[in-house]
This record gives sequence, structure tokens and C-alpha cells, in this order.
Amino acid sequence: MATDSWEWGWQWRAECRGEDSSLFFAPNAPESRQEKEIREHRAKALCARCPVRIECLEFAIRIREPHGVWGGLNEIERRLLIREREGGATLRPLR
Repeated sequence: MATDSWEWGWQWRAECRGEDSSLFFAPNAPESRQEKEIREHRAKALCARCPVRIECLEFAIRIREPHGVWGGLNEIERRLLIREREGGATLRPLR
């Protein structure tokens, strides 16, 4: 349960508060690449105007959230950011 503490207080001000979570998380059924791109583009557009985008992103990185769009980044983008911050190698492109 979220509280109004400093750690969770940012969630009360999030632009996504009250939005359908399916915008930010992949459905349980298969999703085409185009459907994923459209869904993530819509989610990221909401994140772009969010006053607590950075807090959200840092929270997802801190807890190593493995799913969804948080703070404007999807799970792959967050993994890359974590690796960059840790000084590790970036993901190699698919061949």
C-alpha cells in the first residue's frame, strides 16, 4: 500500500495515476512488434510530461523492475542504463 512518505509520495503526483496499467505493461497475450511500439510510444508520451518522471525511473532502477515502462524507459532501456552506470558493457546488437 502506497503511503504519503518521501519514498512513495511521488506516486501521488504521477501523470499516470489513474491510467490503465495495460498502457505501461505488456499484455498476457502475445503482442506484435507494432502493437508494442505503439503502446510504448503512448506510455512514453505520458511519461514525458510527468512531473515525477525522474523519481519513477530511479525507483524502477533501484528495485530492478523487470517489466513495463517506468520513467519513460522500457525494461531493455533500463537495463542498458544500469549497465552504463555500473561501467559495464552495453548489450550487443542482434545479428
